[in-house]
Amino acid sequence: MGNSIDKTDFFVIKALEDGVNVIGLTRGSDTRFHHSEKLDRNEVMIAQFTEHTSAVKVRGKAVIQTSHGEISSDS
Repeated sequence: MGNSIDKTDFFVIKALEDGVNVIGLTRGSDTRFHHSEKLDRNEVMIAQFTEHTSAVKVRGKAVIQTSHGEISSDS
């Protein structure tokens, strides 16, 4: 209880080119990288925020879909 993280809210990242980096950033007073994945063209990653992950950085050309809408990143 008291946890404001919605564990049912997923987001989708689809790589539009090879080598798209998806990097998870930690929660807390010091923001740090804690996980990374590399996606190749047309690979899809389904993810969610957790107690440890407060932000996700996407580097490369990809489409990101959330319950708030869709956005495309540029390489």
